[in-house]
This record gives sequence, structure tokens and C-alpha cells, in this order.
Amino acid sequence: MPSRYQALTQERADLIAEAEGLRALEDLTAEQDTRYSAIAERLTALGREIERERVIEDAARALPSHPDANQEAARPQVPDGEERFGYQNLAAFAVDVRNACAPGGVRSERLQRLMAAPSGYLQESGADEGYMVPPAFRQEIWDLVFDDPDILGRISPEQTNSNAVELLADESTPWGTAGIQASWRAEGAQLTASKVATKLRQVRLHELYAFVLATGELLRDAPRLNDRLTRGAAEAIRWKISEAIMFGDGAGQPLGWMNAACLVSVNRAVANQIATADVLGMFSRLLMQGGSRNVVWFANPATIPQLYAMTSGQNNVWFPPQAGFAGAPGGFLLGKPVVLTDHAQTLGTKGDLQLVDLGGYYATQQSSDAQFDTSIHLFFDYNIQAFRWIFRFGGEPMLSAAVSPAKGSQTRSHFIALN
Repeated sequence: MPSRYQALTQERADLIAEAEGLRALEDLTAEQDTRYSAIAERLTALGREIERERVIEDAARALPSHPDANQEAARPQVPDGEERFGYQNLAAFAVDVRNACAPGGVRSERLQRLMAAPSGYLQESGADEGYMVPPAFRQEIWDLVFDDPDILGRISPEQTNSNAVELLADESTPWGTAGIQASWRAEGAQLTASKVATKLRQVRLHELYAFVLATGELLRDAPRLNDRLTRGAAEAIRWKISEAIMFGDGAGQPLGWMNAACLVSVNRAVANQIATADVLGMFSRLLMQGGSRNVVWFANPATIPQLYAMTSGQNNVWFPPQAGFAGAPGGFLLGKPVVLTDHAQTLGTKGDLQLVDLGGYYATQQSSDAQFDTSIHLFFDYNIQAFRWIFRFGGEPMLSAAVSPAKGSQTRSHFIALN
């Protein structure tokens, strides 16, 4: 009877074969596209389950009672396509690649297994020759990128296999003259029809990359390499995406809300200061929708002394969290959480304090893993190895312009900035 490890690897092989068949089709039906997405999600989960079972089986074979505990022949054969191919971390893989690519170098057993995988992890085409990083480490990079405590970690990008997403938008209001309307009528009078007011918009996914060079000396220090490549690249990518979500100009990158036509700017009462009147003025311009559960304040850390001391008469405007500062140092302003971030502008500059409903921002990412490659040939004569991460991300505010209220002249939006 096959072990759970074998059953999981067989399930993965079957799913990969099915996905390859779907990918070969020119146009997928809605049902096939849904199935393709489901396969991708299951493969991600299978990778974690298989790795866990592999660790357990290896530990069981290492017990002294096992007659072949110390014999390499007793180790289970690693199936083609295993996510780590025997590597515990990215550093161990990089060291094997360096040793294999050096003059007279020899490929390790793990690299040989990786080369034999059916998905072609070894790419050999003249100057482009190199080793693709095992999938588990590509996924590890992606997970780290989205482990973001301030901006990126607070939105939920929609998955897509395309380079662009067609978005139908309806920005009509119940009190406006366009879109679905309700009307009173006299007895026997004819009904006047209204029409759904939708506009087709395209959200393009833009390519984001991290291109890192590591010297031969650095590669010899495996723990340092693992930290600098895996976490350093993830932090750089996370910062770049979060910065674009807030300040992107939409040209070759996402459109950030600070550069969007729907942004509402509120003038401050006193230059270089944040007063209670400013905060109240910002809150009055927020477009309330569905309870606005995703509303947060984004503030530069330089605003802390003024925000935390803010009062209205004898009442506090800013409140610390009930669990104390250790739980949420940003606290709450008018009942909404304050997120301290260096993405916000410095004190006295437009955007040092922002009131944002993140539900009003649409984001999308490519559903496949981030492409992650390494090559020693690009700078072979300098003894430098190149590492590259590439994936696609897109986004823009839902609103194309601020909304006019039913009564009054001050427009409202999901995104408010102090001028």
C-alpha cells in the first residue's frame, strides 16, 4: 500500500499533467479556467503537505532501529518535480550552483535530480544557460512579499492568468441623474425607464523585478546569502509595490491613490501642523460604503507627537489600544486604526496623514509563481552570480473621480489626504 507521501506526489503529478493539457489550449472556457485556478491552488497546498511528509519519513528512517538508517541506498527516491529537491534553503542551492559552474566543477546529486525533472529546471541555450530555482523557494519569496503589516498586506489582490483585467465599473449614485433610478408616478402615468451606467476599464499588470548580483566570496557564506537574497529581495519588492499602491503614476506601474483623480485633498488649518479641525474635515469627506470596515489612517511616524496629544475640548481625539501600545502602537483616531508607515510623506507635506478605505482600491496579480532564475554566466569573468525575480502586479482606485453628495458641494472619496 503506498504511503501518504507517495500518494501526495502521485496526486501532484496527475494535477501537473492535467494543467499542462489545459495550458496547451489556445482559449479556455469559463469552466476550464476555473479548473486551472483550482489546480494551481491545490498544487500550492500539496507542496507544503509533501514537504511535511518527506521530513517525517526521513526522520523515521534515521531511527537507530532501522537497519539501513545510515545507508544512502535506504533513502527514498525523490520524485521528479519535488519542490525543494533535497535543499533545505536557498543558500544550499546557490552554493551547489556555484560549485557546478566553476571550471572543472561537478554537479551534486541534488542538482542532477533537479536536471532530471520533467518541467525543465535546467535551461541550456548558449549565453542564457543557468539553473532555475526550485519552486518551493520561488513560493517562499512570494509569501514573504505579501507578509506586509501596512499597505500591501491589507489588500487582497485578485488572481489572474492574463496580463490585463477588464473591469466593469458603475459609479452612479442613487441621487444622481445616471444609472438605476427610482421615481414617483401619478395614477395611470407611464413608467420612465432608467439604464445601468457601466463603463469598461482595463487594469494592466506591470512587470516588477529584483535583479541581484552576488560575488563568489559572498556565495561561500551560505547563511548570509540566504538572508540577503531571500529576505532582502522580498523587502525591496514589498516596499516597491506598497509605494506604487500609494504613489504610483500608472505609467508602467500601478496607479496609486495619491495620484488618482478621485483623491480628495483637505487644506490644513496651520502649516506644518495637524489640528483636530483637520482630522474632522478629512473624516467629513470620506465616502461611506457598506460600513467602511477597511478604513484606516496612514500617518508618517513624524506625526506621532501631534496625533497622540490631539484633543477636542476635554475629550481625546486619539485613543491608545485597549491592550496598550505593545499591541498596536498606532492607536485609533476617531475610532479608526492608525497605521504608522514611512510610505506616508513627512510632517507638513501633502499626504503626511491620509484617511483611506482600502475597499476602494482594486489590485490584481499573476496567479502563477514568481519567476526566479539564477545564472553564473552573465558575469562569469567577474566571478559574480546573478539572481532575478520577475512577476506582474497591477492596481488602481475603483473610482475615476470623487463623488458629488446628494446635498452640498464638498465631494467625497475613498481616499482623503491632508494638503
